[in-house]
Amino acid sequence: MKRPLLLFSAVFCFLHLTSTAQVADKAALAKSIRSDSRLDTIQARAIKLLNGFSAGTSYDEVWIRDFNTFIKGSLKIQSKEKVRNMLLMFFKIQGEDGNIVDGVVDSAKANGGYQYRYSALLPGWAAHKNTVETDQESSLVQAVKKYIDLTGDVSILSEQINAKTILQRMEDSFSYLLKDRWSEKYGLVKGATTIDWGDVQPEKGWGVAINAHTRWAIDIYDNAMFVMAINDFLAMKPKAYQTQKDWAALASSIKVNVRKHLWMAAEQKYRPHIYLNGSPFSKTFEEDKILYSGGSVCAILAGFNTKKEIENINRQIVIAATKERHATIGFTVYPPYPATEFPNMLPYTYQNGGDWTWFGGRMINGLVNHGLVQEAYAELMPMVNRAIDHKGFYEWYNVQTGEAKGSGDFRGEAGVLYDAVESLRQWAAKN
Repeated sequence: MKRPLLLFSAVFCFLHLTSTAQVADKAALAKSIRSDSRLDTIQARAIKLLNGFSAGTSYDEVWIRDFNTFIKGSLKIQSKEKVRNMLLMFFKIQGEDGNIVDGVVDSAKANGGYQYRYSALLPGWAAHKNTVETDQESSLVQAVKKYIDLTGDVSILSEQINAKTILQRMEDSFSYLLKDRWSEKYGLVKGATTIDWGDVQPEKGWGVAINAHTRWAIDIYDNAMFVMAINDFLAMKPKAYQTQKDWAALASSIKVNVRKHLWMAAEQKYRPHIYLNGSPFSKTFEEDKILYSGGSVCAILAGFNTKKEIENINRQIVIAATKERHATIGFTVYPPYPATEFPNMLPYTYQNGGDWTWFGGRMINGLVNHGLVQEAYAELMPMVNRAIDHKGFYEWYNVQTGEAKGSGDFRGEAGVLYDAVESLRQWAAKN
Protein backbone atom coordinates (compact mmCIF):
# COMPACT_ATOMS: atom_id res chain seq x y z
CA MET A 1 0.00 0.00 0.00
CA LYS A 2 3.00 2.35 -0.34
CA ARG A 3 2.48 3.27 -3.98
CA PRO A 4 0.20 6.32 -3.36
CA LEU A 5 2.80 7.80 -0.98
CA LEU A 6 5.68 7.35 -3.40
CA LEU A 7 3.70 8.73 -6.30
CA PHE A 8 2.53 11.73 -4.32
CA SER A 9 6.11 12.55 -3.33
CA ALA A 10 6.93 12.43 -7.02
CA VAL A 11 3.94 14.68 -7.71
CA PHE A 12 5.19 17.31 -5.30
CA CYS A 13 8.69 17.26 -6.75
CA PHE A 14 7.26 17.52 -10.23
CA LEU A 15 5.03 20.49 -9.41
CA HIS A 16 7.97 22.26 -7.83
CA LEU A 17 10.17 21.70 -10.87
CA THR A 18 7.52 22.83 -13.35
CA SER A 19 7.51 26.27 -11.77
CA THR A 20 10.93 26.84 -13.38
CA ALA A 21 11.06 24.27 -16.17
CA GLN A 22 9.01 23.89 -19.32
CA VAL A 23 6.23 21.33 -18.98
CA ALA A 24 5.70 18.57 -21.54
CA ASP A 25 3.86 19.72 -24.64
CA LYS A 26 0.11 19.25 -24.85
CA ALA A 27 0.22 16.47 -27.40
CA ALA A 28 2.50 14.31 -25.25
CA LEU A 29 0.38 14.93 -22.17
CA ALA A 30 -2.82 14.14 -24.05
CA LYS A 31 -1.27 10.92 -25.33
CA SER A 32 -0.30 9.89 -21.79
CA ILE A 33 -3.82 10.50 -20.53
CA ARG A 34 -5.43 8.62 -23.40
CA SER A 35 -3.14 5.60 -23.01
CA ASP A 36 -3.25 5.30 -19.20
CA SER A 37 -5.06 2.01 -18.56
CA ARG A 38 -5.56 2.88 -14.89
CA LEU A 39 -8.08 5.49 -15.95
CA ASP A 40 -10.01 2.82 -17.86
CA THR A 41 -9.94 0.59 -14.80
CA ILE A 42 -11.21 3.22 -12.38
CA GLN A 43 -14.03 4.36 -14.67
CA ALA A 44 -15.16 0.79 -15.30
CA ARG A 45 -15.19 0.02 -11.58
CA ALA A 46 -17.01 3.27 -10.82
CA ILE A 47 -19.75 2.60 -13.37
CA LYS A 48 -20.26 -0.89 -11.97
CA LEU A 49 -20.83 0.55 -8.48
CA LEU A 50 -23.20 3.30 -9.59
CA ASN A 51 -26.12 0.90 -10.05
CA GLY A 52 -27.77 2.25 -6.89
CA PHE A 53 -28.47 5.60 -5.27
CA SER A 54 -27.61 5.17 -1.58
CA ALA A 55 -24.32 6.71 -0.47
CA GLY A 56 -22.62 3.41 0.40
CA THR A 57 -22.78 0.18 2.35
CA SER A 58 -23.05 2.04 5.67
CA TYR A 59 -26.01 4.11 4.51
CA ASP A 60 -29.57 3.22 3.64
CA GLU A 61 -30.33 6.83 2.68
CA VAL A 62 -29.98 8.57 -0.62
CA TRP A 63 -28.19 11.79 0.35
CA ILE A 64 -28.57 14.72 -2.02
CA ARG A 65 -25.07 16.07 -1.34
CA ASP A 66 -23.69 12.66 -2.36
CA PHE A 67 -26.08 12.01 -5.25
CA ASN A 68 -25.11 15.37 -6.75
CA THR A 69 -21.55 14.09 -7.09
CA PHE A 70 -22.27 10.75 -8.75
CA ILE A 71 -25.34 11.51 -10.87
CA LYS A 72 -23.26 11.75 -14.06
CA GLY A 73 -21.94 8.24 -13.57
CA SER A 74 -25.40 7.01 -12.60
CA LEU A 75 -26.77 8.13 -15.94
CA LYS A 76 -24.22 5.90 -17.68
CA ILE A 77 -25.72 2.77 -16.14
CA GLN A 78 -29.22 3.69 -14.91
CA SER A 79 -32.23 4.75 -16.92
CA LYS A 80 -33.07 8.41 -17.31
CA GLU A 81 -36.46 7.74 -15.73
CA LYS A 82 -34.97 6.26 -12.55
CA VAL A 83 -32.59 9.16 -12.07
CA ARG A 84 -35.33 11.69 -12.78
CA ASN A 85 -37.68 10.07 -10.27
CA MET A 86 -34.99 10.10 -7.61
CA LEU A 87 -34.47 13.82 -8.10
CA LEU A 88 -38.22 14.47 -7.94
CA MET A 89 -38.43 12.68 -4.59
CA PHE A 90 -36.51 15.50 -2.95
CA PHE A 91 -38.98 18.04 -4.32
CA LYS A 92 -41.97 15.95 -3.24
CA ILE A 93 -40.84 16.12 0.38
CA GLN A 94 -39.66 19.73 0.23
CA GLY A 95 -40.56 21.84 3.27
CA GLU A 96 -43.31 24.43 3.14
CA ASP A 97 -40.63 27.10 3.62
CA GLY A 98 -38.68 25.74 0.65
CA ASN A 99 -36.00 23.82 2.54
CA ILE A 100 -34.58 20.62 1.06
CA VAL A 101 -33.84 17.51 3.12
CA ASP A 102 -30.48 15.77 3.31
CA GLY A 103 -31.62 12.24 2.71
CA VAL A 104 -34.57 10.05 1.80
CA VAL A 105 -34.89 6.47 2.99
CA ASP A 106 -37.33 3.58 2.90
CA SER A 107 -39.63 4.32 5.86
CA ALA A 108 -39.10 0.76 7.15
CA LYS A 109 -35.42 1.65 7.57
CA ALA A 110 -35.98 5.04 9.18
CA ASN A 111 -34.24 4.18 12.42
CA GLY A 112 -31.13 6.36 12.38
CA GLY A 113 -32.05 8.57 15.30
CA TYR A 114 -33.03 11.51 13.11
CA GLN A 115 -36.19 13.59 13.29
CA TYR A 116 -37.93 12.16 10.24
CA ARG A 117 -40.24 13.93 7.83
CA TYR A 118 -43.06 12.28 5.89
CA SER A 119 -45.24 13.37 2.99
CA ALA A 120 -48.39 12.04 1.35
CA LEU A 121 -46.68 12.81 -1.95
CA LEU A 122 -43.96 10.27 -1.14
CA PRO A 123 -45.63 7.21 0.41
CA GLY A 124 -43.29 4.58 1.83
CA TRP A 125 -40.44 7.02 2.30
CA ALA A 126 -39.06 9.08 5.17
CA ALA A 127 -36.62 11.98 5.06
CA HIS A 128 -34.44 13.98 7.40
CA LYS A 129 -32.34 17.14 7.37
CA ASN A 130 -28.97 17.66 9.05
CA THR A 131 -29.73 21.18 10.17
CA VAL A 132 -26.11 22.20 10.76
CA GLU A 133 -25.57 22.15 6.98
CA THR A 134 -26.41 24.77 4.36
CA ASP A 135 -25.74 22.81 1.18
CA GLN A 136 -28.80 20.62 0.57
CA GLU A 137 -30.70 23.18 -1.50
CA SER A 138 -27.63 24.01 -3.58
CA SER A 139 -26.80 20.34 -4.10
CA LEU A 140 -30.25 19.51 -5.48
CA VAL A 141 -30.25 22.37 -7.98
CA GLN A 142 -26.76 21.41 -9.16
CA ALA A 143 -27.89 17.80 -9.57
CA VAL A 144 -30.86 18.82 -11.74
CA LYS A 145 -28.49 20.81 -13.97
CA LYS A 146 -26.22 17.78 -14.41
CA TYR A 147 -29.25 15.63 -15.23
CA ILE A 148 -30.44 18.04 -17.93
CA ASP A 149 -26.95 18.45 -19.39
CA LEU A 150 -26.61 14.71 -19.90
CA THR A 151 -30.17 13.81 -20.91
CA GLY A 152 -31.48 16.96 -22.57
CA ASP A 153 -34.69 16.42 -20.61
CA VAL A 154 -35.76 20.00 -19.90
CA SER A 155 -39.32 18.82 -19.25
CA ILE A 156 -38.35 18.15 -15.64
CA LEU A 157 -38.31 21.92 -15.08
CA SER A 158 -42.03 22.23 -15.86
CA GLU A 159 -43.01 19.12 -13.88
CA GLN A 160 -45.62 20.14 -11.30
CA ILE A 161 -45.73 18.99 -7.69
CA ASN A 162 -48.67 20.38 -5.73
CA ALA A 163 -49.31 23.05 -8.37
CA LYS A 164 -45.68 24.26 -8.30
CA THR A 165 -43.19 23.60 -11.07
CA ILE A 166 -39.67 22.39 -10.36
CA LEU A 167 -38.41 25.79 -11.47
CA GLN A 168 -40.59 27.46 -8.84
CA ARG A 169 -39.52 24.94 -6.22
CA MET A 170 -35.85 25.56 -6.93
CA GLU A 171 -36.44 29.27 -6.41
CA ASP A 172 -38.32 28.47 -3.20
CA SER A 173 -35.25 26.61 -1.97
CA PHE A 174 -33.12 29.68 -2.66
CA SER A 175 -35.65 31.87 -0.84
CA TYR A 176 -35.41 29.57 2.17
CA LEU A 177 -31.67 30.20 2.34
CA LEU A 178 -32.20 33.95 2.18
CA LYS A 179 -34.81 33.81 4.93
CA ASP A 180 -33.38 31.21 7.30
CA ARG A 181 -29.65 31.04 6.48
CA TRP A 182 -28.66 34.57 5.59
CA SER A 183 -26.45 37.16 7.26
CA GLU A 184 -27.56 40.67 6.34
CA LYS A 185 -24.41 42.07 7.93
CA TYR A 186 -22.07 40.21 5.59
CA GLY A 187 -24.37 39.49 2.65
CA LEU A 188 -23.46 35.80 2.78
CA VAL A 189 -25.19 32.54 3.73
CA LYS A 190 -24.52 31.03 7.12
CA GLY A 191 -24.64 27.67 8.88
CA ALA A 192 -23.54 26.03 12.08
CA THR A 193 -19.82 25.79 12.82
CA THR A 194 -18.47 22.61 11.22
CA ILE A 195 -15.11 21.55 9.81
CA ASP A 196 -14.95 22.87 6.24
CA TRP A 197 -17.76 21.09 4.33
CA GLY A 198 -18.54 18.76 7.25
CA ASP A 199 -21.84 18.02 8.94
CA VAL A 200 -20.78 17.74 12.59
CA GLN A 201 -20.50 20.66 15.01
CA PRO A 202 -18.06 20.76 17.94
CA GLU A 203 -20.67 21.50 20.60
CA LYS A 204 -22.14 18.89 22.89
CA GLY A 205 -25.21 16.93 21.83
CA TRP A 206 -26.35 15.41 18.53
CA GLY A 207 -23.65 16.82 16.26
CA VAL A 208 -25.72 17.13 13.08
CA ALA A 209 -28.58 19.14 14.57
CA ILE A 210 -28.83 22.77 15.60
CA ASN A 211 -29.11 23.08 19.38
CA ALA A 212 -28.75 25.61 22.19
CA HIS A 213 -24.94 25.39 21.96
CA THR A 214 -24.70 26.05 18.22
CA ARG A 215 -22.42 28.85 17.07
CA TRP A 216 -23.54 30.34 13.79
CA ALA A 217 -20.82 30.99 11.24
CA ILE A 218 -20.08 31.90 7.64
CA ASP A 219 -17.73 29.74 5.58
CA ILE A 220 -16.52 29.47 2.01
CA TYR A 221 -18.06 26.07 1.22
CA ASP A 222 -21.70 27.06 1.75
CA ASN A 223 -21.35 30.26 -0.23
CA ALA A 224 -19.48 28.64 -3.12
CA MET A 225 -22.12 25.92 -3.34
CA PHE A 226 -24.91 28.51 -3.38
CA VAL A 227 -23.32 30.54 -6.17
CA MET A 228 -22.74 27.40 -8.25
CA ALA A 229 -26.42 26.52 -7.76
CA ILE A 230 -27.58 30.00 -8.77
CA ASN A 231 -25.42 29.88 -11.89
CA ASP A 232 -26.79 26.43 -12.76
CA PHE A 233 -30.36 27.62 -12.24
CA LEU A 234 -29.85 30.62 -14.53
CA ALA A 235 -28.20 28.45 -17.16
CA MET A 236 -31.05 25.95 -17.38
CA LYS A 237 -34.12 28.13 -16.95
CA PRO A 238 -36.02 29.12 -20.14
CA LYS A 239 -35.31 32.66 -21.29
CA ALA A 240 -38.99 33.59 -21.05
CA TYR A 241 -39.26 32.43 -17.43
CA GLN A 242 -39.69 35.34 -15.03
CA THR A 243 -37.67 34.75 -11.88
CA GLN A 244 -38.78 35.73 -8.40
CA LYS A 245 -35.55 37.66 -7.82
CA ASP A 246 -32.50 38.95 -9.66
CA TRP A 247 -30.42 35.89 -8.84
CA ALA A 248 -27.55 36.93 -11.08
CA ALA A 249 -27.10 40.11 -9.06
CA LEU A 250 -27.20 38.10 -5.84
CA ALA A 251 -24.53 35.68 -7.07
CA SER A 252 -22.35 38.63 -8.06
CA SER A 253 -22.76 40.26 -4.65
CA ILE A 254 -21.91 37.01 -2.85
CA LYS A 255 -18.68 36.75 -4.83
CA VAL A 256 -17.80 40.33 -3.89
CA ASN A 257 -18.55 39.68 -0.23
CA VAL A 258 -16.60 36.41 -0.23
CA ARG A 259 -13.59 38.30 -1.52
CA LYS A 260 -14.11 41.03 1.05
CA HIS A 261 -14.72 38.93 4.16
CA LEU A 262 -13.39 35.40 3.63
CA TRP A 263 -10.46 35.62 1.22
CA MET A 264 -7.15 36.34 2.96
CA ALA A 265 -5.13 37.91 0.15
CA ALA A 266 -1.78 37.98 1.93
CA GLU A 267 -2.04 34.30 2.86
CA GLN A 268 -3.71 33.30 -0.44
CA LYS A 269 -6.25 31.17 1.40
CA TYR A 270 -9.79 31.30 2.78
CA ARG A 271 -10.58 32.13 6.39
CA PRO A 272 -12.27 29.08 8.00
CA HIS A 273 -15.10 30.98 9.70
CA ILE A 274 -16.65 34.32 10.46
CA TYR A 275 -18.61 33.96 13.70
CA LEU A 276 -21.98 35.60 14.24
CA ASN A 277 -22.62 34.75 17.89
CA GLY A 278 -19.15 33.97 19.18
CA SER A 279 -16.59 31.29 18.44
CA PRO A 280 -16.87 27.81 20.01
CA PHE A 281 -13.08 27.67 20.28
CA SER A 282 -10.67 28.99 22.89
CA LYS A 283 -9.36 32.55 22.58
CA THR A 284 -5.80 31.33 22.10
CA PHE A 285 -6.69 28.98 19.23
CA GLU A 286 -5.47 30.35 15.88
CA GLU A 287 -8.11 28.93 13.59
CA ASP A 288 -7.24 31.21 10.66
CA LYS A 289 -4.03 29.24 10.13
CA ILE A 290 -6.00 26.11 9.19
CA LEU A 291 -6.24 25.32 5.48
CA TYR A 292 -9.70 24.27 4.30
CA SER A 293 -9.20 22.20 1.16
CA GLY A 294 -12.77 21.20 0.29
CA GLY A 295 -14.24 24.67 0.56
CA SER A 296 -11.31 26.05 -1.40
CA VAL A 297 -11.94 23.57 -4.20
CA CYS A 298 -15.61 24.60 -4.35
CA ALA A 299 -14.59 28.26 -4.42
CA ILE A 300 -12.44 27.52 -7.47
CA LEU A 301 -15.35 25.73 -9.15
CA ALA A 302 -17.61 28.70 -8.33
CA GLY A 303 -15.25 31.07 -10.12
CA PHE A 304 -14.12 33.05 -7.09
CA ASN A 305 -10.40 32.99 -7.84
CA THR A 306 -7.93 34.01 -10.52
CA LYS A 307 -5.66 31.46 -12.17
CA LYS A 308 -2.69 32.69 -10.14
CA GLU A 309 -4.65 32.34 -6.92
CA ILE A 310 -5.73 28.85 -7.96
CA GLU A 311 -2.09 27.91 -8.47
CA ASN A 312 -1.29 29.21 -4.98
CA ILE A 313 -4.24 27.40 -3.39
CA ASN A 314 -3.30 24.19 -5.15
CA ARG A 315 0.33 24.52 -4.09
CA GLN A 316 -0.72 24.89 -0.45
CA ILE A 317 -2.96 21.82 -0.62
CA VAL A 318 -0.17 19.76 -2.23
CA ILE A 319 2.33 20.89 0.42
CA ALA A 320 -0.14 20.05 3.20
CA ALA A 321 -0.55 16.57 1.76
CA THR A 322 3.19 15.96 1.88
CA LYS A 323 3.10 16.47 5.67
CA GLU A 324 1.48 13.08 6.18
CA ARG A 325 2.71 9.78 4.82
CA HIS A 326 -0.50 8.61 3.16
CA ALA A 327 -2.19 11.89 2.25
CA THR A 328 -3.39 13.10 -1.15
CA ILE A 329 -5.02 16.40 -2.09
CA GLY A 330 -8.20 14.98 -0.50
CA PHE A 331 -6.68 15.75 2.95
CA THR A 332 -9.59 17.73 4.43
CA VAL A 333 -7.97 20.29 6.72
CA TYR A 334 -4.42 21.04 7.73
CA PRO A 335 -3.58 20.99 10.50
CA PRO A 336 -6.53 19.10 12.06
CA TYR A 337 -8.40 20.64 14.99
CA PRO A 338 -6.98 19.53 18.37
CA ALA A 339 -9.21 17.28 20.48
CA THR A 340 -9.44 20.03 23.10
CA GLU A 341 -11.06 22.33 20.54
CA PHE A 342 -13.24 19.85 18.65
CA PRO A 343 -14.24 17.09 21.10
CA ASN A 344 -16.94 15.73 18.77
CA MET A 345 -14.29 14.58 16.27
CA LEU A 346 -10.73 13.59 17.11
CA PRO A 347 -7.76 14.70 14.95
CA TYR A 348 -7.10 12.63 11.81
CA THR A 349 -10.55 11.09 11.90
CA TYR A 350 -13.45 11.57 9.52
CA GLN A 351 -13.74 15.23 8.48
CA ASN A 352 -11.06 16.40 10.94
CA GLY A 353 -8.02 15.56 8.86
CA GLY A 354 -9.22 12.44 7.08
CA ASP A 355 -8.48 12.08 3.38
CA TRP A 356 -11.59 12.25 1.19
CA THR A 357 -11.29 11.57 -2.52
CA TRP A 358 -14.91 12.75 -2.58
CA PHE A 359 -13.57 16.30 -2.41
CA GLY A 360 -10.01 15.88 -3.65
CA GLY A 361 -11.35 14.50 -6.91
CA ARG A 362 -13.34 17.67 -7.53
CA MET A 363 -10.13 19.68 -7.70
CA ILE A 364 -9.23 17.95 -10.95
CA ASN A 365 -12.04 19.57 -12.91
CA GLY A 366 -11.15 22.95 -11.41
CA LEU A 367 -7.53 22.58 -12.48
CA VAL A 368 -8.41 21.39 -15.98
CA ASN A 369 -10.83 24.27 -16.45
CA HIS A 370 -7.99 26.71 -15.79
CA GLY A 371 -5.42 25.04 -18.00
CA LEU A 372 -3.52 23.34 -15.17
CA VAL A 373 -3.82 19.93 -16.79
CA GLN A 374 -0.35 18.61 -15.96
CA GLU A 375 -1.04 19.30 -12.30
CA ALA A 376 -4.51 17.76 -12.54
CA TYR A 377 -3.21 14.51 -14.00
CA ALA A 378 -0.34 14.25 -11.52
CA GLU A 379 -2.58 14.93 -8.50
CA LEU A 380 -5.34 12.60 -9.61
CA MET A 381 -3.22 9.49 -9.96
CA PRO A 382 -2.44 8.90 -6.25
CA MET A 383 -6.19 8.84 -5.62
CA VAL A 384 -6.76 6.50 -8.56
CA ASN A 385 -3.95 4.19 -7.47
CA ARG A 386 -5.27 4.09 -3.93
CA ALA A 387 -8.74 3.05 -5.08
CA ILE A 388 -7.26 0.38 -7.33
CA ASP A 389 -4.98 -0.94 -4.58
CA HIS A 390 -7.87 -1.15 -2.11
CA LYS A 391 -10.02 -2.89 -4.73
CA GLY A 392 -12.94 -0.63 -3.96
CA PHE A 393 -14.16 2.86 -3.14
CA TYR A 394 -14.12 4.02 0.46
CA GLU A 395 -15.52 7.01 2.26
CA TRP A 396 -12.22 8.29 3.64
CA TYR A 397 -8.66 7.24 4.42
CA ASN A 398 -6.41 7.66 7.45
CA VAL A 399 -3.46 9.82 6.36
CA GLN A 400 -1.19 8.39 9.06
CA THR A 401 -1.79 4.68 8.43
CA GLY A 402 -3.25 4.60 4.92
CA GLU A 403 -6.19 2.54 6.22
CA ALA A 404 -9.47 2.75 4.32
CA LYS A 405 -12.22 3.96 6.65
CA GLY A 406 -15.94 4.63 6.79
CA SER A 407 -18.46 3.28 4.36
CA GLY A 408 -17.35 0.75 1.77
CA ASP A 409 -18.64 1.00 -1.80
CA PHE A 410 -18.83 4.75 -1.30
CA ARG A 411 -20.50 6.10 -4.40
CA GLY A 412 -19.30 9.64 -3.77
CA GLU A 413 -15.69 8.60 -4.34
CA ALA A 414 -16.63 6.54 -7.37
CA GLY A 415 -18.60 9.45 -8.83
CA VAL A 416 -15.95 12.13 -8.49
CA LEU A 417 -13.20 9.84 -9.80
CA TYR A 418 -15.36 9.00 -12.80
CA ASP A 419 -15.95 12.71 -13.43
CA ALA A 420 -12.28 13.61 -12.90
CA VAL A 421 -11.15 11.06 -15.46
CA GLU A 422 -13.84 12.24 -17.86
CA SER A 423 -12.62 15.83 -17.50
CA LEU A 424 -9.04 14.84 -18.33
CA ARG A 425 -10.10 12.68 -21.25
CA GLN A 426 -12.25 15.40 -22.75
CA TRP A 427 -9.25 17.71 -22.64
CA ALA A 428 -7.01 15.02 -24.13
CA ALA A 429 -9.44 14.41 -26.98
CA LYS A 430 -9.19 18.09 -27.95
CA ASN A 431 -5.42 18.17 -27.75
